[in-house]
Amino acid sequence: MSDVTRILKRIDDGDPMAPAQLLPLVYDELRRLAAGHMANESPGHTLNATALVHEAYLKLVVGDMSDPKAVEFANRGHFFAAAAQAMRRILVDSARRKQTEKRGGGRRIDFDIAELEADVVDHDRWLDLDDVMYTFERTDPEAAALAKLRIFGGLTIDEASQALGLSRSTAHRLWTYSKAWLSAALADRG
Repeated sequence: MSDVTRILKRIDDGDPMAPAQLLPLVYDELRRLAAGHMANESPGHTLNATALVHEAYLKLVVGDMSDPKAVEFANRGHFFAAAAQAMRRILVDSARRKQTEKRGGGRRIDFDIAELEADVVDHDRWLDLDDVMYTFERTDPEAAALAKLRIFGGLTIDEASQALGLSRSTAHRLWTYSKAWLSAALADRG
């Protein structure tokens, strides 16, 4: 059992000191995830990688101390998957606010899943992807979990397969399927 997993267990048990001990152990990796997200954002974004890490961490750990059983992390991989999801929600919510403020809301932008691998995704396009991701999660939870780690967590296929306990070949197959499914779903929204 890793140090991170032990501290997550203490958080689940309601130890008020555990969140402060967890942050130094996970900060660098969370910062790397956030930097990957922010590299895809347009210049002048109101969030930076540090703010994204802090906001996600607060939502995941500190915000749930009032109800320690609200979110329980099974292990380190589960924690980072949840962190990727929290960062996704923060960026999507930020994009929605900007869209509402600047454009009057309701505007949809075409999205090409191939852009994910080229790291050129405009923040407004996350809204489209976020919408179809909910359907994908209901259709194939395992493939969606891998896609979330790759897209929103910035993990490599090897890192995502390890976090989810999948073989490398299964992760590659699921990623290929995920890109095709998401591309088709996004094209249908056209």
